[in-house]
Amino acid sequence: MRRHISKRKCKHCKTFFHPDYRNRRHQHYCSQLPCRQASKAASHARWLPKPENRDHFRGPDHVARVRQWRKDPPGYWRHEAPQPVQAPEALQAHCSPQGIERQEVGPDVAPRALQDFFFVQPTVLVGLIAQLTG
Repeated sequence: MRRHISKRKCKHCKTFFHPDYRNRRHQHYCSQLPCRQASKAASHARWLPKPENRDHFRGPDHVARVRQWRKDPPGYWRHEAPQPVQAPEALQAHCSPQGIERQEVGPDVAPRALQDFFFVQPTVLVGLIAQLTG
């Protein structure tokens, strides 16, 4: 179901715009930069004269906080260009390739390996049955 969104006249530039449907009753300015700046100025002008907000940014606590912040990130406001990220060095040392040794399998190894593999299976089966039956 489509909601009906009516146009509204911007309080700053006086042009019509479609307000965001989630914020329709509060949005009185369009999204143009000068209109957003005017919206911020109007909001600040409404907020500042309230009694609880008059001394919000004043006092020795706020002065000390700002001074400490200015010491912590020196050059923050200079907008220096970020340095390019360099690839880190490898954590492993480079290994030289080694030759592969071929080992011959004797005639007595193969039957014993198959026989060992055969005897492991019943143990796994017995363990599984024990787990299922408790």
